[in-house]
Amino acid sequence: MTEPTHDEAHGGALGSRLNWLRAAVLGANDGIVSTAGLVVGVAGATGSRAALLTAGLAGLLAGSMSMAAGEYVSVSTQRDSEMAALALEKRELREQPEAELRELTGMLEARGLSRDVAREAAEQLTARDALKAHARVELGIDPDELTNPWTAAWASFLSFTAGALLPLLAIVLPPAGRRLMVTVVSVLATLALTGWASARLGAAEPKRAVLRNVAGGALAMGVTYAAGSLLGAAGV
Repeated sequence: MTEPTHDEAHGGALGSRLNWLRAAVLGANDGIVSTAGLVVGVAGATGSRAALLTAGLAGLLAGSMSMAAGEYVSVSTQRDSEMAALALEKRELREQPEAELRELTGMLEARGLSRDVAREAAEQLTARDALKAHARVELGIDPDELTNPWTAAWASFLSFTAGALLPLLAIVLPPAGRRLMVTVVSVLATLALTGWASARLGAAEPKRAVLRNVAGGALAMGVTYAAGSLLGAAGV
């Protein structure tokens, strides 16, 4: 009789996947929504293809650079904190090895191991790699997989750019009379898809994610189109 299989992800694999997913989905969604809101707002004020293309490209470049810079700064700060925590732990292990061993034993015991088993496990983990053991159990950090700010920055830059290209192309390629309809439909459909994909990959409920994405995109386009229309009617 075969053992039942489980589809859910566990441990570090899930954490790593969710980190990549966070950067990619947030970047793509920001690219779609912000650029769509921008070009739809401009479309409310003018039908000039040149104006729409200029606004869309400016929004794409500014947004992708902003996302990349923000992600780099954020992840660099996180990495600095992780490095500082590891350096402190390394010093404590060097200066107070017995106290650190007792601390590790206590943490393992708090996780459900008996005192004797926790002590034996702590001794074996310490003998194998004391810093890695304390980093994982005490700090929740894997020293071999520290966050990379450049990787995160490039992921955000590329995902934002990919997302922003959709509304940009949708607003400038179709005939003037169909631009708005094509853009709105394509943007909402794509937001529904990204919401579903992010929820499925993260083992969450897709319906709520889809509704959030679609509602947010529709609201952004509605507000900017109304503002653009008012400014256009006022001759601004």
